Amino acid sequence: MQKKQLKNSSTTKRNIAISLPVTGEEEWQAMREPLMSGWITQGPKVAEFEKAFAKRHNAKHALAVTSCTTGLHLALAGLGVSEGDEVIIPAFTWVATANVVLYCNATPVFVDVDPATYNIDIQKIAEKVTDKTKAIIIVHLFGRCVDMDALRNVLPEHVKIIEDAACAAGADYKGQTSGALGDVAAFSFHPRKSITTGEGGMVTTNDDALAETMNQMRNHGATLSEEQRHHGPRPYLLPEFDVLGFNFRMTDMQGAMGIVQLSKLDQFIDERSKWAAYYTEKLESIKWLTLPQPLEGSRHGWQAFVTHVNPDKAPLPRNEIMERLQENGVSTRPGTHAVHMLKYYVENYGFKPEDFPGAQSCNDNTMAIPLHNRMTQEDYDYVISALLEIDSCVE
Repeated sequence: MQKKQLKNSSTTKRNIAISLPVTGEEEWQAMREPLMSGWITQGPKVAEFEKAFAKRHNAKHALAVTSCTTGLHLALAGLGVSEGDEVIIPAFTWVATANVVLYCNATPVFVDVDPATYNIDIQKIAEKVTDKTKAIIIVHLFGRCVDMDALRNVLPEHVKIIEDAACAAGADYKGQTSGALGDVAAFSFHPRKSITTGEGGMVTTNDDALAETMNQMRNHGATLSEEQRHHGPRPYLLPEFDVLGFNFRMTDMQGAMGIVQLSKLDQFIDERSKWAAYYTEKLESIKWLTLPQPLEGSRHGWQAFVTHVNPDKAPLPRNEIMERLQENGVSTRPGTHAVHMLKYYVENYGFKPEDFPGAQSCNDNTMAIPLHNRMTQEDYDYVISALLEIDSCVE
């Protein structure tokens, strides 16, 4: 097969980012208050953000942290995961999902994923459960929630469910919000997510005792918070430290920004849902490109629009398609990576790519195309035209 040169577009070449956060005057003004008050570290704005986030996600408790990674670490530590324990995770996910298990000196146990959903292959979980299995981290990848009913049908009751909801703020499963589907969940506010605080994350749970433990552990293990110390009548008191903790606290500047961003979450998801449907309508004629599908009866968070390039039918290898799109001003990225194929995990655990064929296929063939709340109709049409042009670029 020979390549055709892409035709010159009749419109001006665009430069469309894979993702851009939507921030502006409201966020800037919100951060003025903590800056001017002098209360910059975790304080009243973080508390306000936590309360609003918990309410939106139908959780009794929400604890702001420095990232989703530290949120997952905190969740595992709060559940007492330690050396000798095993934690089941999907093989296709961001590396942090696996790394946090190692931070606790526990063993990550990989399960393959379903390339049709990018989520953990539930039918393969039972064979990985042992008497050492303490928890499972399910990843609502790219904003599509895991099928929780199917999961509970195969998972023993004693295994704790941790939601890696990094991509799933505002998503739901059959009307039940992400963040309240398992025992504990962690969210991300990285700029590639639907809402952002720059870096930052949130942990949610309906377990009172777990929330109390995690709240103490995120603040060095202190028995008193900074607010309690500063506002209490005995300023000479220092906290006691009876557990090993971490410094995972969010700043009040981030909390103030998060309050504003959270108020826009549903608007952002509604907009992304509309454009995801538009992509689906306009790109369904490309037979070599599998498009993401929402779970019926559930709300997709649409953190990203991740397609799957069929290597047997595509006119070009995925990487060449991505290069051509980049040359024409359309940014793309692989969906994420197969963790078992990363050098650290290969060298330390001896994994081979074919050990998890679903994850390997997703690693090699997924392609995220631009989907964010700063794109215009013309931007979407440009992306669609570029893909349709590639579809016809080989004789």
